[in-house]
Amino acid sequence: MSVKPLDSRYRIETPEGIDLILRPAGLMSRALAFALDLGIRGLLLGGLLLVLSQFGHVGIGLAALLLFVLNWWYMVLFEVFNQGRSPGKHMMKLRVVQDDGTPVGWSSSLIRNLLRFVDMLPLGYCLGAISCLQHPTFKRLGDLAAGTLVIYRELPAPRPVLPDVPALHPPFAMTLTEQRAVLGFAERQGDLSHERARELASIMAQPLKVDPEHAVAQLNGIARGLLGPP
Repeated sequence: MSVKPLDSRYRIETPEGIDLILRPAGLMSRALAFALDLGIRGLLLGGLLLVLSQFGHVGIGLAALLLFVLNWWYMVLFEVFNQGRSPGKHMMKLRVVQDDGTPVGWSSSLIRNLLRFVDMLPLGYCLGAISCLQHPTFKRLGDLAAGTLVIYRELPAPRPVLPDVPALHPPFAMTLTEQRAVLGFAERQGDLSHERARELASIMAQPLKVDPEHAVAQLNGIARGLLGPP
């Protein structure tokens, strides 16, 4: 019997026919995120219990209620209202999504977190760890039942830094390759000497139909126009 190998990528085809690539989170990063959440819950519970202990039986009742909420609703509320990210997952750059890449909902979050006690059997998340290590996308039992997936958050690419010059319109309709060349030249301004920048600009001046004497300024202006206002 062939075994499907573990992969660090999960491909989803959207209804629009677009391939969406997700990166499932492995056991170690998930364990660290859970440990961080456990520590945060412990600090919250310890601090609030210290305050509630001053109110006698009423405080004990409130403490029991608080313990229930933190144990069973901490993860659910953060996952549903914070784009699948508990504080621990946020620090580890993880998030929970449905198998199709859509945001996790109430029912799925409840199922995956209620079944956490099964993953903890017989001791120290033994079943959950075995399931993660055996599954191609590192799912624990709660994820299998809920149809969820823990993935790495893809951070938005930083906006290129261009010289602060007025935007200019290109003298003609530029191809994608020409646009990339102009943007690449402008982005590298900080790493180039004045002489090297002028040399590169003079090479690009003729095919791009700009004045060789003012090629640096004009190319930077065209790049600003292509990228849009900051």
